Amino acid sequence: MNRPPSESGSADSEPLTCRRDDFQIPRDQHYFNCAYMGPLPRRAEEAGFEAIRKKRTPTSIVPPTAFWETDRLRELFAQMIGVAEPQRIAIQPGVSYGVATAARNLTVERGQNIVVTLDQFPGNYYSWRRLARESGAFLRAEGPANEPERGRRWNERLIEAVDADTAVVSVPHVHWTDGTRFDLVEIGRRCREVGAALIVDATQSIGALPFDQTGVRADAVICATYKWLLGPYSLSLAYFGDRFDDGVPLEETWIARERSDDFQHLVDYQDAYLPGAVRYDVAERSNFFLAPIAQASLELLLEWRPQRVQAYCRALMSDFLEEAARLGYTVEDEAWRSSHLFGLRMPERIDLAGLADALATRKVAASLRGNALRLSPNVYNDETDVGVLLQVLEDAFR
Repeated sequence: MNRPPSESGSADSEPLTCRRDDFQIPRDQHYFNCAYMGPLPRRAEEAGFEAIRKKRTPTSIVPPTAFWETDRLRELFAQMIGVAEPQRIAIQPGVSYGVATAARNLTVERGQNIVVTLDQFPGNYYSWRRLARESGAFLRAEGPANEPERGRRWNERLIEAVDADTAVVSVPHVHWTDGTRFDLVEIGRRCREVGAALIVDATQSIGALPFDQTGVRADAVICATYKWLLGPYSLSLAYFGDRFDDGVPLEETWIARERSDDFQHLVDYQDAYLPGAVRYDVAERSNFFLAPIAQASLELLLEWRPQRVQAYCRALMSDFLEEAARLGYTVEDEAWRSSHLFGLRMPERIDLAGLADALATRKVAASLRGNALRLSPNVYNDETDVGVLLQVLEDAFR
């Protein structure tokens, strides 16, 4: 395995310039923490205000049309990940809900195994641990070795763990702690060889890193909207492939059934679900407050295009990473990490508690994860932000 496929986009893409004016981040704050929570763009904020204003007079929420406006989210997310059928997108409240949906509808037998990454985010872990315990399967958590080419070897170890007894592989696209990228195309190919289901938590990538389902061919792709999709909390979007076409949802929502748009005859109960993944929608999926916010941000991101967001972050941070390396900080090889999320590992002499205090004093928002400083820049960051961050890292040696 050499490296994942290029995700930088075509060479003729017009580069993005800094989009700080599209947000309301104060000039004296230096926000490198989108992996924790993405800020709302001004456009999405205004969409939220307008949504709240509509509820003042509920006659502006006209049935049945208003209850189907969230279908626009399906269209936008399908476009974002390269899916031709928007009805394969479910509207859900969080990644753990989507993972639980997948776990409920996959057959795992005693003696089989479920493969995840070490230190995987818990929303993509607990359902698999429960399923393994209840079915008598083994849960395999593959981690990196402390060796050169850490990212490449982690990918290799993950693929090597997938064998004839593997029922499910559930992995992130980008590891949430340090930005290690996983070669989903190769992992997907190995899953198909052994007949295993591939479930992807793409919360830390979609919106800032291209994702092409036509190449990955995952069985499910789940993404919370509040990070790189720059949307609201308590909303996620999930692709479910044909492996799940006859599955059982976690809850029986009225709006997921055929003829549910005929409000006059809702008590003419229907057995048939609407096609695709709509059966897996959460109750009250029409969410008149959160959905307009998510829609505005998705539309904006599709204008910017994820490959341009990734290229912007790469260009913004390249000189910084060279300077940090000169100081003794280390980072994963570029071939095996993202540019929008990466872990900066500390020299031994750095006092982590002191560094955290210094970052807070200078209003630099980032996350300490173990012995690494997790940095997650985005298009609102600029050279001023980077300069302040670098100064804090330099001062840490004094």
